[in-house]
Amino acid sequence: MILAVDIGNTHIVIGCIEGERILFVERLYTDTTKSELEYAISFKNVLEIYGIDRSGLKGGIVSSVVPPVTATLRNAAEKVTGREILVVGPGVKTGLDIRIDNPAQLGSDLAVGAVAAIEEYPCPLVIIDMGTATSFTVVNEKRQVIGGMIMPGVGAALESLTGKTSQLPKISLEPPKRFIGSNTVDCMKSGVLYGNAACVDGMISRIREELGREVQVVATGGMAKSIIPCCREKIAIDDALLLKGLRLIYERNRG
Repeated sequence: MILAVDIGNTHIVIGCIEGERILFVERLYTDTTKSELEYAISFKNVLEIYGIDRSGLKGGIVSSVVPPVTATLRNAAEKVTGREILVVGPGVKTGLDIRIDNPAQLGSDLAVGAVAAIEEYPCPLVIIDMGTATSFTVVNEKRQVIGGMIMPGVGAALESLTGKTSQLPKISLEPPKRFIGSNTVDCMKSGVLYGNAACVDGMISRIREELGREVQVVATGGMAKSIIPCCREKIAIDDALLLKGLRLIYERNRG
């Protein structure tokens, strides 16, 4: 059994994996002010909630797009597991064939997601990660990562909307009663949910057009469950995609 941790700008995804089975998936807020001990206590509490015996942990792996907390989280995970923790980065084998201008620029989260998606879904493939940013990673029929797109995330766009307007309130993201809203809150909900869904649909259509063939699409990330059900394209939601990728990378580097 291993501990897998993916550090994003807004959330930290944490899970335990035994063999190919993911025992749980949880999210913590990313906080650059927290100490190593505070994160260790958070990890310990999550493991206890799910009844995980720490003595059964044989190792762990961390991916991160937040450099200031990477070492803190790695050390916290080592405190909790008593094992050395692998960090996804230069020198770590992913098995990806990356065909972009500078392969080193591919974010570790995108690499981890691509590793899992290529293993589990047919190619060509589009992987949508809906976190602080919404990113699209495109894999061709030869299983090569050929590029993608990055756009503002749902939460960041909504925060900008409410923060820069004096009369628009903060809202939750349940679907409105009707697409055409009849009050401010429903108008905002419709705009955020269906506007982002239409954007995702449009991006997939343009990717399909450029590739000249049908594509499999899989989405992950904290906002996927809110936006993807509003899309018209056929898109699989895989909340555990990054943990699956971390497991595969851990296995490829264990020796």
